[in-house]
Amino acid sequence: MNKKGSSLTSVITATLALTLVIPSITVNAESINDLKNKQQELDQKKSELNSHIQEKSNKIDNNESKMDDMMEQISKLDTKILEADKKISNVLGKIDATTSEINLLKTSIADLEQKIDERNQLLKKRARAIQENGGKVSYIDVVLKAKNFADFVDRVSAVNTLLEADRLIIQEQQKDQNKLEEQKGTLEEKLQKQELYRDELHLLRKTLDVQKQDKNLLIDKLENEQSKLKSEKKLLESEYSEALNISKEVEKDIAKEQARLAEVARKQAEAARNSTTTVSNAGETGDIPEVASGTWTKPTNGRLTSGFGWRNIGAGPEFHYGVDLANKEGTPIVAAADGVVFRASPLSTYGNVIMITHSINGHTFTTVYAHLSGYNSKVGQVVKKGQVIGYMGQTGRAYGSHLHFEIHTTAWQGQQVGAVNPLRYISL
Repeated sequence: MNKKGSSLTSVITATLALTLVIPSITVNAESINDLKNKQQELDQKKSELNSHIQEKSNKIDNNESKMDDMMEQISKLDTKILEADKKISNVLGKIDATTSEINLLKTSIADLEQKIDERNQLLKKRARAIQENGGKVSYIDVVLKAKNFADFVDRVSAVNTLLEADRLIIQEQQKDQNKLEEQKGTLEEKLQKQELYRDELHLLRKTLDVQKQDKNLLIDKLENEQSKLKSEKKLLESEYSEALNISKEVEKDIAKEQARLAEVARKQAEAARNSTTTVSNAGETGDIPEVASGTWTKPTNGRLTSGFGWRNIGAGPEFHYGVDLANKEGTPIVAAADGVVFRASPLSTYGNVIMITHSINGHTFTTVYAHLSGYNSKVGQVVKKGQVIGYMGQTGRAYGSHLHFEIHTTAWQGQQVGAVNPLRYISL
């Protein structure tokens, strides 16, 4: 038996082993026999599959350089997208700070206006009092009416005190008037600056949208190239997909549990919209990725070594349903979005894998994190975007330490159902 046939048998054997070890499922003889029958059918087609593998390998090799060029362009756009994302965060921070300053100024202006108004009322009362006395009250009149020297001293002191009080009131009134005008001018400047920040934010978001659109156009072009091969390899893909599928009994159990956790994720997403809770990775050390704004963030720091689509890694062409990010073993892996941990256990060629159910705008997504060296989360746990859930490794079928990451636009129904290019949602 050649290497390619041996690889196919290994995949099927791993699938059988997976069916036997998954907890809470009773595997009967009939389901095992069904899988064995499928294995026999695949064995009969090995020669045909090998010829298809060789034929399509040549086509994949011919397209690799073209795909590499597209991936390089996508990488450059990712850099621009991340830069725009940081600029947007920076401008939002300036808007928040300016808003706080504006609110403080408005409060201070309101206080000054109240103080000025109260003094105006006091000065009006004093003016009316003088007017009612005929406006003839003078310093000399008060002093000359003294009955004796002691009374004279008291009257002089009282008059001086009143005059000084009036003078201080007028000085404070003028000082507050000046301060009021100054703060109104500052407020106007801040409002103008706020408007400039909002204009800048609008342009940045517009630029970001264009960059994302350009990126998606490149991905479309890349996937169109790959779809040419995919359409010619329907039989091969069908056989490989069949070998990787989990038994129908296990799929039903997974679907049932996925539906329950999807409801938990939906409630979590609803609660998150009304919460300001931030991610805490207390006690974590190492290369933790920066959390991006928006719904999604990249799951780890690492070098992109394999993209989404057809590839040839030695055992023949296969369709890669995610992206591979390489880094040293133990590198932290974080949740790509808010959700609920659906699986945290070994699974076939994935090795140690974590799957998370997400509810985003009422739609269920699933993310897959494979080949882990260890876990930092458990089934049923609610996790936040950017929270450390596990650590990079090379368990399962892995050639070196890396993370295999998938995004599915459905509840988990096997590797190929709902799988999309993760680069549509995350920037590396």
